[in-house]
Amino acid sequence: MHTESKSTKLNELQATAICGNDISSSCLYVSALTILYAGQFAWISLLVVAVVLFLFQRIYGEVVGALPLNGGAYNALLNTTSKQMASVAACLTILSYMATAVISASEAMHYLHNMIPVLPLVIATIVLLAIFMGLALNGIGESAIVAVVIFITHLAALSLLVIVGCFYLLTHGIEVFQANWQLPIASGGIMTALFLGFSAAMLGISGFESSANFVEEQAAGVFRKTLRNMWMVVSFFNPAITLLALCIIPLAQVGAHKESLLAFLGETAGGRWLGLIISVDAVLVLSGAVLTSFVGVTGLIERITLDRILPNFFLVRNKRGVNYRIVIGFFILCVSVLFATQGDLGALAGVYTFSFLAVMALFGLGNLLLKIKRAKLPRPVKAHPIAVLIAVVCVSAAFWGNALLNPSSLFVFFQYLVPSLGFIFLMLNRGRILRILLYSIDYLYRPVRHYVLKSSLYLRKMLHKINSQEFVFFTKGDDVAVLNTVLQYVQNNEKTGRLKIVTVMNPGQAFNEPLRHDLEVLDRAYPEVKIEYLELVGTFGPELIEEYSKKWGIPKNFMFIGSPGDRFPYRLSELGGVRLII
Repeated sequence: MHTESKSTKLNELQATAICGNDISSSCLYVSALTILYAGQFAWISLLVVAVVLFLFQRIYGEVVGALPLNGGAYNALLNTTSKQMASVAACLTILSYMATAVISASEAMHYLHNMIPVLPLVIATIVLLAIFMGLALNGIGESAIVAVVIFITHLAALSLLVIVGCFYLLTHGIEVFQANWQLPIASGGIMTALFLGFSAAMLGISGFESSANFVEEQAAGVFRKTLRNMWMVVSFFNPAITLLALCIIPLAQVGAHKESLLAFLGETAGGRWLGLIISVDAVLVLSGAVLTSFVGVTGLIERITLDRILPNFFLVRNKRGVNYRIVIGFFILCVSVLFATQGDLGALAGVYTFSFLAVMALFGLGNLLLKIKRAKLPRPVKAHPIAVLIAVVCVSAAFWGNALLNPSSLFVFFQYLVPSLGFIFLMLNRGRILRILLYSIDYLYRPVRHYVLKSSLYLRKMLHKINSQEFVFFTKGDDVAVLNTVLQYVQNNEKTGRLKIVTVMNPGQAFNEPLRHDLEVLDRAYPEVKIEYLELVGTFGPELIEEYSKKWGIPKNFMFIGSPGDRFPYRLSELGGVRLII
């Protein structure tokens, strides 16, 4: 296995860009989603989310500062609970990355499809996934360069949108916002609207957990800065853009443009050119979220493989030090999910939502357990226990709120989660499962073992008896062709390789040297047949055959006779009462 060390360490901008593309891409959909549930109070819900994310800064900073290893929530729970519990967090994180990659790639191609209507969506999505798989295979350094370009472009586009939107308000006033503010609350009371809006708005911070999954690739002191930078981006742009949308776009039109609200906002505030810029930016930053998934999942799967949850097969690196089998496997998983959903990613949205929220809650739980079980570990920052509890309660409330908003999505989430957990369970307990299988086989085999051994011994004896049976051929001629026919017959028709060739000589008759010479030649020609040659003195007849059959223990039907004119030898038992002629 190749074990090239990772020498590339990411600086603050590179690390922030990799995870920031994921979390900042939420601006493209979270504004519309929050407005649909919270109406004119959507920007307040997003501010509450910013407060919750501020709490998670210290929560993540404490855990990763004490345990600076890849793995995120998995690493936190592994060091405070059991490997089984940590594996649940790992499974949820992998599901979140898978859903993020597929949804982001598909949504990016939907934006591009709006500009290029002839674009085949599914094929284009697969091509985009393949492009970022190639980037990931080239190493995190090359991936970081692309991520930085996308991130800076995205921040520039969002800043331009905010500036143009503010200029629009200066020239057109806030009459639209006043009209929106006077509308009745769509979700009932103010608190209900704020709660549902908060639940939906929590998706705006998905990607915050990514930095903890590749912390080992970051330079010293960079991790906490990535948390701060991500918090600043979403805390400003998400509420600001949502508030601008409420000031410029009537609420009645939000639903009609929910899939591309920011592009519509840009077109309304600045014209067609700004809408086009936002659309191009959407393609880029959603593609950057795909890259985040590849980087994050590689760090996580490498960690759980090192902990022997998955086979060492995934630890093999290429020349650039990348776990290429993880990257390629993740690509195959994403493509298979894309085909399984037939391009309809509404189901995956539920997996994405609930996986992310569950991971955040488990990380908060890991922080609390770390305070109790590993209190002596040094850490650069500490989150107050009450702040951690508040953050966990808020994320749990958002999980419940999304379950109320999308009960069918919760069902789909469990459809993906249960098989994933089953696979992880098998991997965790594969040694125990193999031992159980071995014991079961031994238990089932034990009652018949005696009979199997006894039958095997009996069959071996029968086979030995058959193979050790000796045949006798009486001849007086030295015709090598006849002898060759005999040997061919024994080799092709009998189950033994032992042949006794006997010639009977009259008293005073000289030995048959030509016959001996022929048999030596045939012995070399038929190495499979063991030939024994005997010369007997006497008169050939039934008495002699009877005498030697008893002496050798060979039945008469295993004795043959032949003469130089015979084409085949004859068994004595086949001749019956016929006079024996040699």
